[in-house]
Amino acid sequence: MTTRTTNVSCPVSAALRLIGGKYKALILWHLVPGKRRYGALSRLIPQATPKMLTQQLRELEADGLLTRTVYPVVPPRVEYALTEFGLSLKPVLDRMYAWGEGYLKEQGIPINCGMEPPEDEEGA
Repeated sequence: MTTRTTNVSCPVSAALRLIGGKYKALILWHLVPGKRRYGALSRLIPQATPKMLTQQLRELEADGLLTRTVYPVVPPRVEYALTEFGLSLKPVLDRMYAWGEGYLKEQGIPINCGMEPPEDEEGA
């Protein structure tokens, strides 16, 4: 795996370099349950332009967090899935969700993003 963090020696900077893109955490979140096609990701993250979504997916792939599988059919079918390395971020994403949920509640802001709470925190 070739990551683009070779000149980063701070753990937090390294983590942010990998997942700190505008939509990277959202992409990873939506891939935790399993593989998805580009169109599904586009619908799940409507605020991302096609160019930005493609760029973020390419960076996540280059960093070894996800795989891109192209099926030789017409029209081409492309699926994205987390690697083991990408899936290792699930606890981090779960904590980010919990922290953001607490913050929004404290501010009196209703959650309106279409994301579901992490499995282990539902009903808690």
